[in-house]
Parts: sequence; structure tokens; C-alpha cells
Amino acid sequence: MSFAITITHSGQHFECADGENVLEGMLCRGREGISVGCRGGGCGVCKVRVLEGEYRTKTMSAACVNAEERAAGYALACKLFPESNLLLEVVGRIGRSLARKTPSSSFHFYTSVEMSNGVNNLED
Repeated sequence: MSFAITITHSGQHFECADGENVLEGMLCRGREGISVGCRGGGCGVCKVRVLEGEYRTKTMSAACVNAEERAAGYALACKLFPESNLLLEVVGRIGRSLARKTPSSSFHFYTSVEMSNGVNNLED
């Protein structure tokens, strides 16, 4: 038996086998979308929030996912085992970058202009 895992924002989806944690499922199928860290539940890099579906978790560091967060559906993907299809929101490093809507104000675009001597120069 396997379960469909879908990640909001990126639209990534993959199958996760029964007894396989979500992070393993993603990696074994060559998918991306959740950051990979220690894979042992202690670093918090793979933090996600389960928006839909049934699941169980194994021991996670309370420094990464406290009791209040756990009650709100937060978990570490390396310790998250689906018991049905899941809809996930990534809240680790990748999730924060996906949530950005505009580049920072210090970001500037330049265009290349070829000068008469054949040298490229950057202009605003």
C-alpha cells in the first residue's frame, strides 16, 4: 500500500510506501520540495505542516517541534509516517523561500551592453 503526498506551493507530489517516512519517500523517488538535514529528527530542517490526512510520528526534538506545534499538525518529514494521502506545507528553509513574493529591495537587474570595442559592459 502507498499514499499520495502533495506539497503545496510547489505542487510536487510523490508516492510514499506504508512504513516509509515522508522524507525517505520523496528522496527514493527522486523528488524535491522538502529540505534534507540530519534525517534523525534533531535538526528541524525538514519541518512541515500536515494540512490534510492521517499520519503518525516518531520521536522528534522538542526544540524543533514543540507540543503546541505538534497539536497544530507540524512535524519533521523524517519522522512523519502517512496513514492516508497527505497534503503538506513546507515550513523549513525551502518553505520560507517559496513564500517570498518579491525580491528584496536591494536586488537590482542589470543588462549587458556591447561597447564599440567588443567588450560587454553592465548598465542599469
